[in-house]
Amino acid sequence: MRIKIIAVNALIVAMVGLLSFLLVRAAVGTATSNKDQLTAEAQNNVNGAAGRLQLDGLRAERWLAATASEPATVDALTKATEAARGDAATKRCDDLFSRMKNAPLFDRNVPTLVALVDTRGRIVGRNNSNLSRGDDLAGTYPGLKSTLTSGQSGSDVWYERDRYLASYVVVHDEQGKIIGALVIGRPLNDTLSRVSEATTGRPLVLVVPKGGAFEVVGHSAQEMASLDESINKAAKDMLKNALSHQQTDVVRDGELLIAASPLSAFEDGKRALLAAAAPASLIQDPTGLAVMPIFGALAIGLVLVIVAGWLLGNYITRPINMLEEGLLAILNGQTDKRFELDHAELGGLAFRIDQLLNQLMGVEEDTTDAEGRVSMSPSGASFTDDLEVDDKRLQQGEGSMDPEAIRRLANEPAPQYYGRLYREYIAAKRAIGEATDHITEQAFASRIQSMEADSAQRYGRPVRYQVQARNREVVLLAVPLP
Repeated sequence: MRIKIIAVNALIVAMVGLLSFLLVRAAVGTATSNKDQLTAEAQNNVNGAAGRLQLDGLRAERWLAATASEPATVDALTKATEAARGDAATKRCDDLFSRMKNAPLFDRNVPTLVALVDTRGRIVGRNNSNLSRGDDLAGTYPGLKSTLTSGQSGSDVWYERDRYLASYVVVHDEQGKIIGALVIGRPLNDTLSRVSEATTGRPLVLVVPKGGAFEVVGHSAQEMASLDESINKAAKDMLKNALSHQQTDVVRDGELLIAASPLSAFEDGKRALLAAAAPASLIQDPTGLAVMPIFGALAIGLVLVIVAGWLLGNYITRPINMLEEGLLAILNGQTDKRFELDHAELGGLAFRIDQLLNQLMGVEEDTTDAEGRVSMSPSGASFTDDLEVDDKRLQQGEGSMDPEAIRRLANEPAPQYYGRLYREYIAAKRAIGEATDHITEQAFASRIQSMEADSAQRYGRPVRYQVQARNREVVLLAVPLP
């Protein structure tokens, strides 16, 4: 019994758990692998990162524009001799470097290059060093040369020698003539890391075309080796398309979505692309996500089924075993064996078995309680059973009546006879403490008439009944009429 209960319930729990796992895995996989949604998200992420990188350059230009107009900056580039200009420019760059370390704009991304250049684009002086004086920056970086010519500030990615996010503004003398430029350069990797932290939080790389392919010139701190490998494999054609059309594009490479956006706000927007990697699914392993909670709950459910099945099996099998052992004892000669089973489901069965044994063995059932009071019959019992038993006892010859009483009984009108018999029967039942609320006069009369018809066939003449009380029992005496 226990094993069957446990097995059936365990099978149900296992089927529900497996079905839940399949449904959850399918739902999670569909929700986290929506191609259009993920593509749009990847585009938005790389656009946001590219926009932040370009904004950082523009903000630096505004800061430099204010600084370039200060007298100390102009004075450094208008000294009489080259040596004096170099010393003054170096000192000015050192002072600006110190100011930048405390400026919120350059928080955790302080420029490592601060330089003043002349109108030819050669370094007059830079921070922390005298060794770079005379280096031709304009010859290496066309954007700086364009700024010195046009007077417009600019920003660009420098990667030919050192790798910087560079920003520069021209310096004017008192007559408004361009006398040079103020240049700063922030390390490219640090800048990309700051941009990644402020936007997507995902790996970023800066790529530039080189010999028909692309070269990675800068990484964020969240470097991903697979992103570098994809640049000239699955993403190569996408990068070319994004650069030539100056638009954001996305390509899928295995478990990655690679998105690229051109840096059009810089001096030469067709020189560099910002690329970002995003997973092709919001959850890499939907199956693993569903396995632990669902199968964990399934395991707990199976344990509970085993415990509950064991307890339920004991609750049912123990009284059944008691009944089986008791019946076996009766079969072996212990005829006085009876069952006293206090059980919500099987207690009634045990009571009926005791009643059956009493009837089969001719033992009168004790209807009194522990204090000797007569037990009341249940209100829902059928009184017709009582009438049948009473009639059977009278047919065995119990009791008799004198002829005059029989004559009066025969002459009594039927309505008066049935009404009187009902009242006497009810009174006798109540006198011995039995319930009579369930006995109606109409049902009583109908049953008496049926019994009279049966008795008349046996006796061969009409029969009427008389109520008698014997030994705390109410019986009906069948009286054949003359």
